[in-house]
Amino acid sequence: MSDSDGVLLPHGGYEHLRSYKVAEAVYDATVVFCDRFIDKHSRTHDQMVQAARSGVRNISEGSGAAATSRKNEMKLTNVARASLSDELLKDYKSFLIQRGLRVWNKDAPEALEMRERLKHDVAPDLPTAPEGTVRLTGLAGLSEYMAKAEPELVANAMLCAVNQAAYLLKRQIESQSREFVEHGGFTERLYAARVKAREAGKSDGADKSDKSDKSDIPVCPLCGKSMRRRTARQGVHAGQAFLGCSGYPECRGTRAMSKESDESDKSDRSDLSDQGANI
Repeated sequence: MSDSDGVLLPHGGYEHLRSYKVAEAVYDATVVFCDRFIDKHSRTHDQMVQAARSGVRNISEGSGAAATSRKNEMKLTNVARASLSDELLKDYKSFLIQRGLRVWNKDAPEALEMRERLKHDVAPDLPTAPEGTVRLTGLAGLSEYMAKAEPELVANAMLCAVNQAAYLLKRQIESQSREFVEHGGFTERLYAARVKAREAGKSDGADKSDKSDKSDIPVCPLCGKSMRRRTARQGVHAGQAFLGCSGYPECRGTRAMSKESDESDKSDRSDLSDQGANI
């Protein structure tokens, strides 16, 4: 999800990531594998299950953390990758080696075929399996395959699946890094939003002030220019305040000073001018 009108960074939506789907399938299949082949009371059983769980849960946690921290998002995504690639993968290899079973080379025909099927939830155009044969039908059928196939087949299938998840997570971290470099993180976004809000506030305040000032300034009845407070210097109105045109002497327009205006503007002692001589 995104927060285009706020300061939160894009986050969530991890369920649609291929890396998450593969890691989730690895976790589910690992539980089936360990319950079938590893003593439930051994540390290896718990450690393999926990490593598989870390691989999937840190993806979702990192996706949530992305809202306020690209750094934490990348860190958690890398924890997921390391749990699978540097821990769980090694346990599956050890399982094969310790039982004298073959570890398929990544370019072996069996490995290539297995990897191709795992690219799909359900692999297309699979021929009908001979009766009594267990066949991996795709990522969605990985757990079922763990429950029925021979140890060498299932362990090598898990090597292919774990490698695929780790590769996708590596690519995901690289993408997150590029996003951070190009667009920055939460701190930069928060700062930009604050600056924008302050500028908008100042602009609104200035506009309102200007409108208020303009509405309070009387205008000359002759030319429309603003008027200034003045004081008559001679004649019957000597000493009295009045409003005179700011365009004097070109314009000699005057207005009487209202009592309210006079009281609010007593501190304004404008230059005495000859304009007041004729009032």
